[in-house]
Amino acid sequence: MDVGTALGFGLPLGVGIAAIGSGLGLGRAVGSAMEAMGRQPEAAGKIQTGMIIGAAFIEALTIYALVAVFVLLAKL
Repeated sequence: MDVGTALGFGLPLGVGIAAIGSGLGLGRAVGSAMEAMGRQPEAAGKIQTGMIIGAAFIEALTIYALVAVFVLLAKL
């Protein structure tokens, strides 16, 4: 197996793992935020703002993984 074949198999697998990790992280973050808003409804605005910023960071990591895959696939 040469390097190109290994990258051809590994890159999509890596993006899949990044997407699964992102989904799990987002699910946990949103679930915890909903629970916190249920316990303290008066702080819902601050909790929601923090959740949205955190979700953006989580999604950014997944997008970086996708961009890296496209860059490496272009070099094949």
